[in-house]
Amino acid sequence: MAKYDPDLSLLFHALADPTRRSILTRLAEEPTRVTDLAGPTGLRLPTVMRHLAVLEEAGLISTSKDGRTRTCALVPEALAPARTWLDEQRAIWEARLDRLDAFVMNVMKAREE
Repeated sequence: MAKYDPDLSLLFHALADPTRRSILTRLAEEPTRVTDLAGPTGLRLPTVMRHLAVLEEAGLISTSKDGRTRTCALVPEALAPARTWLDEQRAIWEARLDRLDAFVMNVMKAREE
């Protein structure tokens, strides 16, 4: 049975949206004000705030408020669970493909004999 990690589900949900991924790309450069993040998206501020809330809930960003200015920053270590899960999946599938390759080679070898 597969392990179910609710945090991993939140992470993949947050990464599933192209707008949120573009926000993360922008934040990878430097911490940015919310209004500056909203500009390139063409979305209204409340919509961008909902995207930011999803990213924050997944732990991908942190926000701070200085007066009326809210700034967002990327939390790069939050991607570690996704990377770990993907690495585990890669190892599983590489092992399966190696076993399939060995089986096919044995069948071919048996046919030659």
